[in-house]
Amino acid sequence: QVHLVESGGGLVQAGGSLRLSCAASGMFYSISTMAWYRQAPGKQRDLVAAISRGGSTNYADSVKGRFTISRDNAKNTVYLQMNSLKLEDTALYYCNAHTSTPIDYWGQGTQVTVSS
Repeated sequence: QVHLVESGGGLVQAGGSLRLSCAASGMFYSISTMAWYRQAPGKQRDLVAAISRGGSTNYADSVKGRFTISRDNAKNTVYLQMNSLKLEDTALYYCNAHTSTPIDYWGQGTQVTVSS
């Protein structure tokens, strides 16, 4: 029902910035919550930031003050502005979305690599 496509990942030096985008397409009435998760090799997939349709946000403590999640409901797109990137931010970043159905939708992921 929902197809998610991430973009914006890449290689960046520590202290730099990246902006991730995730566009949703398919057949659905509306998307309630959209979120970004990340997973490094050998580690579990953890929540980075989430945003409701009304704009309420939630951030992992490790990114609070550095990352900003936002969304454009008209475009069914969620963004993640990542500033002051650190080596530990290196991971595969996944877009996640929920509709009114009890189905969890995931994108394929976009790689973010932070170098020293």
